[in-house]
Amino acid sequence: MTAKEYLSQARYLDNRIKSKLLQIDSLNELATRCTPSYSDMPKSPNREGSRMESAILDIIELEDEISKDVVELVALKKEIIEVIKQVSNTEYQTLLEERYLCFITWEQIAVDMGYELRYIHKLHGKALEEVKVPASYEGGHEMT
Repeated sequence: MTAKEYLSQARYLDNRIKSKLLQIDSLNELATRCTPSYSDMPKSPNREGSRMESAILDIIELEDEISKDVVELVALKKEIIEVIKQVSNTEYQTLLEERYLCFITWEQIAVDMGYELRYIHKLHGKALEEVKVPASYEGGHEMT
């Protein structure tokens, strides 16, 4: 696993969490739209209830997944912080923290640091060269 791949894990996990939150919003909307319809035709008494119940169960399941993902993200960010602290140059540290922990765009990092965008990309390459990926990740994935 390259340094960039290792550091990017937090962003991917954060994006997965955001995606699941959007799914919950969609399911909440679906569950609240489950309204009774009035007609003379007999219906299964469980039909509407089961649709709403299914949406609620899906929401609960996604919330559990999100909780686990958040715990994983916090642990991963702590680990990444320690890896970034091992980089000797504080300017490199700042760049890596802003990009891989705060998920700031390259353009905003350039503004924050007072450099041209092209120079930020050059600094980024040098910073990545100093990152030491933990041995448990060097085979391409974390070893458990």
